[in-house]
Amino acid sequence: MPSAEFDDRAQRQLERLQSTLNRAFSSVPFHQERLKRNGIRPEQVETIADLAGMPFMTRRHLGENYPYGLFAVPLRDIVRIHTAPGTTLSPSVSGYTARDLRQWTAMVSESLAAAGVGAEDILQISLDPGLNDWGRDYKLGAEALGASVIPNSLLSLEKQLMVLRDYRTTTLITTPSYAAQIADHVQALRIDLDRLALKTLILVGEPVPPALRRRLEDDLQVVAWLHYGLSEVPGPALAFECHLHEGLHLHDEHFLVEIVDPDTGQPVPPGAEGELVLTSLTTRAMPLIRFRTGDLAKRLEGPCACGRAAERIVWLPGRADDLMVLRGVKIDRGQVLAQIAAALGFEPDRYRIFVNTEKNRRLLEVWIGVDDRIFSDEIKMLEKRMADIGRRLYESLGVPVTVRLKERDTFAAEGQ
Repeated sequence: MPSAEFDDRAQRQLERLQSTLNRAFSSVPFHQERLKRNGIRPEQVETIADLAGMPFMTRRHLGENYPYGLFAVPLRDIVRIHTAPGTTLSPSVSGYTARDLRQWTAMVSESLAAAGVGAEDILQISLDPGLNDWGRDYKLGAEALGASVIPNSLLSLEKQLMVLRDYRTTTLITTPSYAAQIADHVQALRIDLDRLALKTLILVGEPVPPALRRRLEDDLQVVAWLHYGLSEVPGPALAFECHLHEGLHLHDEHFLVEIVDPDTGQPVPPGAEGELVLTSLTTRAMPLIRFRTGDLAKRLEGPCACGRAAERIVWLPGRADDLMVLRGVKIDRGQVLAQIAAALGFEPDRYRIFVNTEKNRRLLEVWIGVDDRIFSDEIKMLEKRMADIGRRLYESLGVPVTVRLKERDTFAAEGQ
């Protein structure tokens, strides 16, 4: 990037950062109180590097300020409200002004256009209910490009394939794990790939290992593209791949990125791996300031040969926190346990919460140890209690859940 262009971009980022900090400090008690507690005022941030002196935000703060405590504008200015699984019984809530939505749609459209999506395409969205909001945003972004869109809907794998074939879908947006299920089904049924118009696979919600990407591209005869998003603010496609597939281009006109050591919170050297921290620059309704995503990433140095000036990151497997990621939905074990306790009326002393992978089908599985408080001679009563727990979890998380009763000696003494 030419020096003058770099300087202009950095100046715009700084101006937008200062505006965001001033608005958050004056309009959101949470931000005002924690900055005052740390002896910080927005005007002290004179360079982007000064941001590192500010405290972090985490998902816990979203739950503590449920539902509207982090909004920086009056409710009358909010035109859309999203929820995502939180870390407690309360979900995390995010709001959007009309301007926020316009900017977001433009970001999603640019990300899709980088994958070659245009007016000639038929785009199919297949995401779990926990990512329904992302489905709406991809719909708007694709429609802005003139593409025909098959909106997100709950269909069986067989019906998804029927739509894929009969509607002549050219672009599919889904998670890597669900794409693997589709690929397995296509191979098992020996579906003639010449009968499919599919050429573009956009993967969201989870990083995709290189071996899985190659298998999906080979088995479905497509080109795969990775998008990075955040369920809190604003949603999908905060970063996207260009045709060179050498890292993800961040929409850095709208977000500042930091990579920090997960243990110390200190910035890591250029090119080193660490936790991705995001600060919003243009979001009006609900600014995020140094939000710890829990995602692992590293920054790529130097400009991309595609000519885009935006910063690039590599999204890495694993987590900096203890959240589970199931088909793109981030799940906190503490939240799952809280839902179980709410359904039972008490917290079980023997339980296990984990993601079970069977032939690329990933399910949240919950084991609960049987004791006198749970045991009943009526099998139907036990089945009803387990069904109630499963229903509560599905409603709050939006991903498939299996709940099983297990003998107490199945579990380690600590209950996990």
